[in-house]
Amino acid sequence: MTTRTNQAATTAATTVTTTADSAAADAPVPTGHDIPRSVSVLVFARDRGIFVLWGAIILAFSFWCAPYFATVDNALLIANAAAISAIFAAGVAVGVMTGVLDLSLPGTAAIASCVTGWLMTHGQPTWLSLTAGLACGAAVGLANGLIALRGFNPIIVTIGTLSVLSGLAAMIAGGYTFPGLDGLDFMGTRRYAGIPAPVYIVAVLFLVGTLFLTRTRDGIRLMAVGGNAEAVRRSGIPSNRYRVLGFVISGLCAALGGLVTTATTTEATPEASPGIIFTALTAVALAGVALSGGRGSLPRVLVGALILATISNGLTIRGVKPYGATVMTGALLLASLALERFIQRSVSDRLMAAGNLSAHQKQV
Repeated sequence: MTTRTNQAATTAATTVTTTADSAAADAPVPTGHDIPRSVSVLVFARDRGIFVLWGAIILAFSFWCAPYFATVDNALLIANAAAISAIFAAGVAVGVMTGVLDLSLPGTAAIASCVTGWLMTHGQPTWLSLTAGLACGAAVGLANGLIALRGFNPIIVTIGTLSVLSGLAAMIAGGYTFPGLDGLDFMGTRRYAGIPAPVYIVAVLFLVGTLFLTRTRDGIRLMAVGGNAEAVRRSGIPSNRYRVLGFVISGLCAALGGLVTTATTTEATPEASPGIIFTALTAVALAGVALSGGRGSLPRVLVGALILATISNGLTIRGVKPYGATVMTGALLLASLALERFIQRSVSDRLMAAGNLSAHQKQV
């Protein structure tokens, strides 16, 4: 009797186990694609919301500023106005993606402009003068990077560099400007097929920059260093080299921005306007570039610069004083930072609530 009872119990236990295993096999296995819909919406708002915002702004101004806003000539005017801001914003963005904020860009632009202006007014060919100006930008970026690697705070380093460069630019110019640089009109005031030259320069810069950051090994490593430099170093990649590269690219963009400004105004000035970095940083923040580094998109940075130029243009058409656009720019900067913080916190909370799913299991 005892043997039969034990056999019956064993058979029942086996049946229960088999049924449980079958049910477990039939149950859906959580995957990275099971990210909650609310998270997908938040990620879309972070990565694509700026395009929707720009479209909404264009639509609003098209009605508010009719019939002067929605014209081809005004669109070219906006693109040309956004060009210089976009070049500086690209420099800020690459630095931020690498994990540093380069505040020396206005000084770099000033020194590149004055070196180019001095050479041109002393009989040197245009190509050599422009090359020297760009070389100044690369040298400044290299110096910033090497100093920062010594353990100094990059923000303090670049603030000091800004002061030094501003003084050097004033010494080169003797406290004045280098006027009459008409030889640079091919990259400033000239139009090709009706489109201003700076627009072409920006298009090439952002195309090359986007391909570099997303399609090359060095570009991908550059972004990885911004996300987690220590992890990159432990994987055997020289992270310090890529941090310096980020500074160099930032310096080159600043020098290019200074040269395009010089070509547009046909004079080189030693003035290092702090408004340059403010506008560029606002465009970067609007684009959702993580100020902690490791994430960002140059096309979104370009749209951020276009948004600022669009707002300024629309307010000017409506007769709003220039400081109105300044107020709007500052408000957008604060709003974009608050939105970035809200989205990041909301995404993290929802992923934790969904079962500790990682946002990296799905491209977000």
